[in-house]
Amino acid sequence: MDDERKKSKAGERAAEGLREAASNEEAKNESKMGHDLAKGADRFEERSKSSDGKSAGEKQKT
Repeated sequence: MDDERKKSKAGERAAEGLREAASNEEAKNESKMGHDLAKGADRFEERSKSSDGKSAGEKQKT
């Protein structure tokens, strides 16, 4: 049963490839926008507001 959950070399390479692709995409978007993307809690608020203009706190109050 533990054998099913062990990391394989191919899986580790695939995960690294995905992390690298995401990092490259983020860098491309940041360069296009002219500023860094928000991270952590700031990003949560940014995404929350972009969907309907309200912050997460405002949505919970209603």
